[in-house]
Amino acid sequence: MERNIRISGYSISHTDLIRFIIIAALTLFCILITTFSISRDLETIYAQLFYFPIIYATYFYPQRGLYFAGGCAIVYEMFAYIYIFPDTGGMIYVTLQALLFVCIGAMVAYVSEKLNTSESQTRSIVEKSQLGIILFDKNDFSIRLSNTHLEHMLGYTAEDLAKMTFPQLFATQQDQQRFYDALGPGEEIANFETLFLTRKKEPVWVNLSWNRITENLISCTVVNINAFKLAKLAADEIDARYKQVSDSLPTSIIIIRNQMIVYANPSFTAFSGYEPDELLGKDPLTLIHPDDQADFTKACQLAETPSLPPARSEIRFLIKSKKTRYATLFFSTILQDESPAVLINLVDIPERESTQERAQLDKRRKRGLISTFAYELRTPLQPIMGYINLLMQDPEKYGVTEETRLILDRCAKSVDRESQIINQMLELSVIGTGKVSLEYTVFSVPELLKTIINAGKYGTEATITIDVPQDLTFDADKKKIATVLDTMLSNAVKYSMPPRTVQVIYRSSPGDPMHNLSIKDNGIGITDARLDEIFEPFSVPCPGENNMKFDKIGLSLAIAKKYIKLHGGYISVDSIKGLETTFGIHIPKQRPEEV
Repeated sequence: MERNIRISGYSISHTDLIRFIIIAALTLFCILITTFSISRDLETIYAQLFYFPIIYATYFYPQRGLYFAGGCAIVYEMFAYIYIFPDTGGMIYVTLQALLFVCIGAMVAYVSEKLNTSESQTRSIVEKSQLGIILFDKNDFSIRLSNTHLEHMLGYTAEDLAKMTFPQLFATQQDQQRFYDALGPGEEIANFETLFLTRKKEPVWVNLSWNRITENLISCTVVNINAFKLAKLAADEIDARYKQVSDSLPTSIIIIRNQMIVYANPSFTAFSGYEPDELLGKDPLTLIHPDDQADFTKACQLAETPSLPPARSEIRFLIKSKKTRYATLFFSTILQDESPAVLINLVDIPERESTQERAQLDKRRKRGLISTFAYELRTPLQPIMGYINLLMQDPEKYGVTEETRLILDRCAKSVDRESQIINQMLELSVIGTGKVSLEYTVFSVPELLKTIINAGKYGTEATITIDVPQDLTFDADKKKIATVLDTMLSNAVKYSMPPRTVQVIYRSSPGDPMHNLSIKDNGIGITDARLDEIFEPFSVPCPGENNMKFDKIGLSLAIAKKYIKLHGGYISVDSIKGLETTFGIHIPKQRPEEV
């Protein structure tokens, strides 16, 4: 944060140069006044004037300042002897004054050395701290000091921060206003969560704590909580999505904790006839037929044993209308509000149902169970991924070797892949409920393609040519169209054969009501018998086919097909076995009038 100036090949800081000029000016001023006063035999305090440069020099430069004090004493004594010799009394007085210069300089140098040592220790502690530390002025918010950890955290240099104000680090004006409000009345603030912007304009979550060390100087500690915050936000999003899925499932779900019902989805309230308020806090045994209560209790106990598979039992329920209904119950243990609980999936067993109705019910049950199992699989991945990231972020602290780090990296990629598959299973379940809405916007197709290719690094794996008008725009749900395009490009690159080439082509006449965007590869191709199967969820390659080496679970194309269908369009496929495959995306150019 300090500027340096080069003079005759020597580098000197701007602050030191100013101090040297002040010391030289004070010294010259003292010599002139002393010479004038002694030569005129004036009764003045000219000797005390030398204390100003001596104290100033020894305070900022203790050792060199002491030599300077001795030099001032010699100069003062020389000038005094010239004019007062042979006055013995005067000479003794002058000598004592010169010795006093040296004594005063030594005292100031000693005190200054102690202060500098303390300040150096403080600076060392600040620099070696594992937390970001920043000092700023409360009046103009200028940054006075920052440590290396903060600079690395945000990507700034000390010189960059010296030119900034503290509020400029915040990501939004709302965060700045929250900071102003908290800073005003409080002497000390702890655990102030906010978003900072790095030098690359990337948001990072931090936890701030500050206190006032002088009337205007504020010391602020900055803790990087970005990984923790993002994980928490992801967990909250998953919980919200799971609740949305649970509330919309045709399969009944209840959660029991401490022998009380703490959650029941709308399907169960419809099944039992009770309102949600009547079910919450209710003992589930009051809903079970007396002859089945022992089986129900045993199944709950078995579900609480992690080593055993999920329990299953057929139970008779006593619904609110006093009738008895049969249901198949699937028991599993979960964490609900960080406490162990038992999740029960209830499948109604109707007395009469047609073959078609049974098939539809089985389909809904399957979708509901898949959603529940997907969530159950997703829950334990969070702490696994968290611990892997913790070990990889600070390998020295936890004794992680390079070989172990490579193993952890492979584990992280596998966990991330499983998490993606589970998220796709949840996405399919939500789409299947028919409650997915589209958010229409007008967006540039070339820019979207470029973003997807760069994010997926597809350009490094294959030669991709784009034959799309630069002014082409779609009026559609940008996020869902991006998911479809990413799926198509990923498959095109993955299933191409060396040298991998992928073509993105747009063809549509002005009178054509549809956008027609095709993605063509030079891959292994698809047989005619399997063209319809590839869009089915969980479609797997046939034994002996070349594509056995690729992904075994087909969820992405099923999701893509449903997204395009929601837009009122369709996906076409043309393929020549062992030569090429072309996927066509066809969506209306005009959004529906009701949107």
